[in-house]
Formats: sequence, C-alpha cells, structure tokens
Amino acid sequence: MYIKRGSVDMNNLFNNNFWATVFTLGGTIIGAGILALPYVISQSGFFIGAFWILFLGIILGYVLLCLGEVSLRTRKTMQLFGFAEKYLGDYAKYLMFIAIVLGIYTALLAYLIGEGQSLSVIFTGNTNYSLYFAIGFWIIMTSLLREGLKGLRKVETWGVLAILVIIVVIVINYFPDVSYENLSYLQFPNFFVPFGVVFFALMGFNCIPELEILIKDKKRFKKAIIMGITIPVVVYILFSFIFVGVFGKNVQEIATLSSGKLVILLGIFTMMTSYFVLSLSLKDFFKYDLKVSKSLNYFLVSILPILIYLFLYFINKLNFVEVIGIGGVISGGLTAILILLMLKSSKHKGDRKPEYSVEINWFIILLLSLIFILGTFFELVG
Repeated sequence: MYIKRGSVDMNNLFNNNFWATVFTLGGTIIGAGILALPYVISQSGFFIGAFWILFLGIILGYVLLCLGEVSLRTRKTMQLFGFAEKYLGDYAKYLMFIAIVLGIYTALLAYLIGEGQSLSVIFTGNTNYSLYFAIGFWIIMTSLLREGLKGLRKVETWGVLAILVIIVVIVINYFPDVSYENLSYLQFPNFFVPFGVVFFALMGFNCIPELEILIKDKKRFKKAIIMGITIPVVVYILFSFIFVGVFGKNVQEIATLSSGKLVILLGIFTMMTSYFVLSLSLKDFFKYDLKVSKSLNYFLVSILPILIYLFLYFINKLNFVEVIGIGGVISGGLTAILILLMLKSSKHKGDRKPEYSVEINWFIILLLSLIFILGTFFELVG
C-alpha cells in the first residue's frame, strides 16, 4: 500500500488534522502509566520522580522525532516491524517483533486491569467485580475498533479533552490539601524505582506511523510530535504533584482509586484512548507487515488480550505496577534502540525526502542505549 503525497494548504490546521495528530499522540501516551506514577514516585520522592519525567520526556521525545523521520523517509506504508526489516535486516526484524508484541500486549493487559478495577469502583464502590467490567470494556473497545481511523479520531479527540478537563478539576480541588512534607522527602536508595513506569507512561512509538498517515500537512509533523509529547510531560508532573502532595506514601498503586469517583473517571478516559490506538496499531501491524488473514488478525488483536487477562486473573497474577514497569523497560528500551539504528540507516536507504530531519550519530545511539540498558537492569533488579 502506498500513500500519495502532495502539496497541502497550510492555512487551516484543523482541516489538515494537525490538532487531531497532536491529541492522538498525547492520548496514546497518556494511558495506564499515569495511574501508577504517583505510587512509584512516592517511593523515591516527588522531585526525583519529576526529574525522571522531564529527563525521559526529552529523550523519548527525541526518539519519537527519529521515528517520525523514518516514517517520512519511507514511501511504503509500514509499521515498526516493517521499518526494522527494511533498514536493519531480518535479525532486527525479529527483535522488533518481540518488542512490539511484548509492549502492546503488556499495555493492553494493563489497561484491562485498570479499567476493570476503576469501573468496578465507580459502579459498585469496590473492586470485587473487576472481571466483569473488564470484559464489558473489552467488548466496547472491540466494537469501536471496527471503525478504524474514523473511530480513532472520535476516541482520541474527545478522550484527551476529557482528560485535560478532569485534570484541571483535580488540580483546583486538591491543591489546597497538598502538603509540603509529602513533597520534600528524597529516598535516594529508590532513585531508579520510577524509571520503568515513567518510561512506560511516556511511550508512544506504535502510533507514529498511523499519525504520519493521519496528518496531511507533513511539514507540521515535527511540531505535532513535540506538542504531543509535551502535553503528557506537563500532565504527569501536575498529576504526581497533586497525588503525592495529598496522599504521600499512602497513595494506591492505581492512584485514582485513592480518591473519589470523579477522579476515577480520569483513569477510565486515559486507558480508553490508549487501548483503542494500540489495538488499531496492532491490527495494522498484523495486516501490513505480517500479512496475516483477516480472521487471524481479529483473533490476535481482539480475542487474545482478553484471553491473557482471564488466564492471569484466574491464577491470581494480575499486578498493575509490575506489568507496566517490566513491560515498559524491556519493550520500550529495545524498541527505542532499534528506532535509533533505523534512523541512521534510513538516512542512506530512505526512498523519499523527509519534511524534517534530526541529528543522529553513533555517540547519541550509544549514550541513549546505555541509559535504556541501565534502566532495564535496575527495574528488573528492583
């Protein structure tokens, strides 16, 4: 499949899907990870957690720009798996396959866990009915997935707007209750504790190829990516500031469950938007890159996640924070390293001129790879 590229009127950003692109990226990134941030940040201290959000936000923003350039340099429509095969060969292709499958299914599993618990608390006041609400959420998302990119714009635009409104309400309502004592402590032995969850919370790799198709004015793609990653960074710092400041070390693993039902709605919207986008990305991955049949695609994208959830539920192995942390560092770190290598190769092997270009060299690749590897090590050891 090829996308015809041509000149586009730049006068109307909305018609060119600029803001849809920004909100889609922001909505994909702001997922279940936000709900675990206050818990892990409370283990190290707010200022250490804020450092990781800013530090990894800059690094992963750079990696997203790298992937955006790879997509722009490639005329044929591909997902991450296809890019790895084209620019790095078969060995990297299989590594990317492992990273993609582990990362997306880990995220979908985390969203099912979080949505089940959140909806159960909203409607029943406890988490005893999490299983049934998780199944109900899965049914709704599976139905929306049939609408493709049309459904994507519906879910992301309204979902992200709802997220921002609810966060503003949370900040206004809870700010008077913030305690400096809860924010000022530092636990340096736990310095790396937030790394895995923060990494997971800032990941948005899988939607970049979708966004490159969605945005018509390719010259604004770089700006859309920068704005799309900036929104989650700001939201995460504010969200963590409020919950750690109010609840301190008493914040729950799913932070919104520490507060009232209105706040729990925030978690519901964040996970809803990200679940949809990752499912759509996985669907296109199997369709375009692996070329699986329609029926097998449906099973892998729609049925398999709920089967994994049910299996882990019945053996009592559903742990929200562990799923997010381990999935984030292993899948995210490997994917990021491969993206850096893909960009370096695409500078020479790409088949079209991109609308923007970012600097890449072996020093940058080795430095960032070392950070990802160290983060993975400390997450697994911890």
